[in-house]
Amino acid sequence: MKLIKDKKILFFILLFTFAYFFGGGIAMLVNAYEKSTLIPEVENWGLGFSTEGQPPTANATADELKKYEAYYIGDTKKKVIYLTFDAGYENGYTSAILDALKKHNVHATFFLVGNFITSSPDLVKRMAEEGHNVGNHTYNHPDMSNISSMEAFRKELEDLEKVFENIAGQKMIKYYRPPQGKYSENNLEMAKELGYKTFFWSLAYVDWYNDKQPTKEEAFKKLLGRIHPGAIVLLHCTSKTNSEILDELLTKWEEMGYTFGTLNDLVKEAQNQ
Repeated sequence: MKLIKDKKILFFILLFTFAYFFGGGIAMLVNAYEKSTLIPEVENWGLGFSTEGQPPTANATADELKKYEAYYIGDTKKKVIYLTFDAGYENGYTSAILDALKKHNVHATFFLVGNFITSSPDLVKRMAEEGHNVGNHTYNHPDMSNISSMEAFRKELEDLEKVFENIAGQKMIKYYRPPQGKYSENNLEMAKELGYKTFFWSLAYVDWYNDKQPTKEEAFKKLLGRIHPGAIVLLHCTSKTNSEILDELLTKWEEMGYTFGTLNDLVKEAQNQ
């Protein structure tokens, strides 16, 4: 009888031990899964396209970004395009881009850095005068994911605000785009704390190499094939190809049934949801 009793005790000890460690393992797996569904601590913005004409998958979902007042796409049920341009410097093509936008009555957001604003004040004034937004792409275009202090983060944004205000005679709208799409959750928190809304994108293509510009056919293949409802499109002002195709590109998008909205529209719609 004693032997049976000892075996029962041993059985319950082993059962408790197994449950404790197995349960701990399950908890660890659940915790790891939950962490994997959150915005990574440091990341490069990336997209995955699986079906032509449909929105891509991204590093984070629209809902995950929403709590940081960050966006990468609009309403995917509406055939609206939100056009944005990044510019680190003036390469001689911005005027043609502005001409095409004016012709089609499209208002875009230009995310600029300090060098562009100080070296091309007339273009910056024209952007503002023609109804475009000028957003904050930081003063020096650093890897912002390496910046962990609010003081340094604030300086990059506020230095740009000051030069823009001096040239354009108006306050800069608090729209921020991380240089090279490099960001961290901490960055998103700091931008929000400074009153900024962060904008990524849901469509872009390799258009920034001066010595390796895409052909018209290559550009259209990506920009027409991957366009989708609610797209925030990122193009670069430094691109010769973009300056040459933009008029026709806007026409083709219009023929596909798309209209053009502004990031102001996108934010207002998101806040009303």
